[in-house]
Amino acid sequence: MRLTVFGATGGVGREIVGQALAAGHEVTAVVRDPDRLPDGLDRAALHGAVALDDTGAVRAAVAGRDAVLSGLGARGRRPDGIAERLTGRIVAAMEAEGARRLLVVSAVPVGPAAGDPLVDRLSRRAIRAVLAEVYADLARMEAVLARSATDWTAVRPPRLTDGRRTGVYRRAVGGTPRSSRTISRADVAHAMLALIDDPAAVRTGVGVAY
Repeated sequence: MRLTVFGATGGVGREIVGQALAAGHEVTAVVRDPDRLPDGLDRAALHGAVALDDTGAVRAAVAGRDAVLSGLGARGRRPDGIAERLTGRIVAAMEAEGARRLLVVSAVPVGPAAGDPLVDRLSRRAIRAVLAEVYADLARMEAVLARSATDWTAVRPPRLTDGRRTGVYRRAVGGTPRSSRTISRADVAHAMLALIDDPAAVRTGVGVAY
């Protein structure tokens, strides 16, 4: 497949790029600064790398692609609307070029509650309180997706770890896996790539967790 990946220097984005290249896909990376692509990425294998602020290049990068995947997100507790704002740019570029399939990283607390036991509900509330601004930004990002003409999927993981890819995790299309605690960035990337061709995941959220 021909894929474009936004946020290729981040934890999830870097995993998406690496796994996509290993699977033989053609990958274009869109980053805030192409010169900051980490050494761990196989630059020679990339179809190209363009800057997120270059509107023309971004439109060209999404045109005719089989799917666009985004690992963009806040790097701290004060997101300053980054997920909403940058996803809006992606959506605008895709709509202008007639591109359809879009998968982005969101978070479990943005999705519906899973009917967890009391301890899990309390934990969820505590996390939401600490990272309220981050989740509010992600909720607004999902609202941007819902208003768009794209065939979007918001992949909603719980706390991310740097563990290895296992390929073994739970998915809940339109919902949240019970007792969602952690998942590795590598497995979030694996889930996103696996969901590209899943019609049940179009225009909805998908909770993923161990």
